[in-house]
Amino acid sequence: MTTAVKDMLDTYPADLGGVDKEAMARCIEECIACAQACTACADACLSEGMVGELTKCIRTNMDCADICTTTAGVLSRHTGYDANITRAIVQACATACKACGDECASHAEMHEHCRVCAEACRRCEQACNDLLAGLG
Repeated sequence: MTTAVKDMLDTYPADLGGVDKEAMARCIEECIACAQACTACADACLSEGMVGELTKCIRTNMDCADICTTTAGVLSRHTGYDANITRAIVQACATACKACGDECASHAEMHEHCRVCAEACRRCEQACNDLLAGLG
């Protein structure tokens, strides 16, 4: 399946240096999807009657959304590529997704939005780890 992310990677005029384009595209796409899910989950948590019990979930969602958005941006830029920065941000993203996925999972039985968000976080964490494995 072709996506805008894959199309843009394919049009980059210089060599990507052996980076697995499929893993890169999947990671960017999962980061974008996770950022959206986390933003929506934080907002849904704010609408719950028990919002006071969800403050950690809201904070974790907001942090994860910001980190995923930043990671997608960094991964979308290839000119002047720095492998150390890329590894660091992708690792940070995997860490944030794990923390957010765990936090949302702890509320999943009571809040469907947390269940959906936890799943998005798990997919993004896996995509980040898959990309990291290929970065060397």
